Amino acid sequence: MFFTIQNIRVGGGEPFFILGPCALESEAFAWEMARALKEITTRTGSPFVFKASFDKANRTSVSSFRGPGPQEGCRILGEIGKELQVPVTTDIHTAEQADIAAQHVDILQIPAFLCRQTDLLEAAAKTGRVVNVKKGQFLAPWDTINIADKLRSFGCEKFFITERGTTFGYNNLVADMRSLYWIRKLGIPVVFDATHSVQRPGGLGGATGGDGELAPVLARAAIATGVDGLFMETHSNPVEALSDGPNQIPLDDMEPLLRKLLAIHKAAHA
Repeated sequence: MFFTIQNIRVGGGEPFFILGPCALESEAFAWEMARALKEITTRTGSPFVFKASFDKANRTSVSSFRGPGPQEGCRILGEIGKELQVPVTTDIHTAEQADIAAQHVDILQIPAFLCRQTDLLEAAAKTGRVVNVKKGQFLAPWDTINIADKLRSFGCEKFFITERGTTFGYNNLVADMRSLYWIRKLGIPVVFDATHSVQRPGGLGGATGGDGELAPVLARAAIATGVDGLFMETHSNPVEALSDGPNQIPLDDMEPLLRKLLAIHKAAHA
């Protein structure tokens, strides 16, 4: 199974990279990050999708930053995509948001907690956009075939599953590299989310913690295992990030990391 998103081939043997900050902290910040990542991925020859969230709807605390909302957030993402000529993606949380986002973005992302919500999958599928479903922390890899069957039943043939770790006791996740093999064996393109896989959900009491230093480690393992893409959130200053700071990769580290990942892919899949 393979398809294209603009000039990116999904499932064609070469990995693509979904990169960007966790949240749309401001319009100026989004443009700053997108332009920087466009320059980095151009230099490294890395197929690039820009990602940011317009609403962090499942924050641990009610007082946490959420974002500009669907109308404003999707407008920003759409303008970034057009000017920089890169695909863009964001997550949706309701069926109504699917139509709003589809007017501006190339890939609709279904959050892990909502991966089995039939109405949301149907709404995303019927927009005609590519759909990325985050595998729920509560699902076994082979359970994703049911998600695939739902999407196909609604007429969607362009989709992929993103592995983002599995619940492992309290406030912890484990990334099982076997999952990547098993999902691909089902004939489903698979992406590995290196940054959300190192989260410690609710680990800071009123916020999610994480082991961000391990994200590049898991990314290297995943690229060697064999994936169609990598998802990595990045921030120019993770300490000051308004969402998921402990898990995001510093922007300054992204270029050398991408070069290393491409080298590992070439060596492992020659």
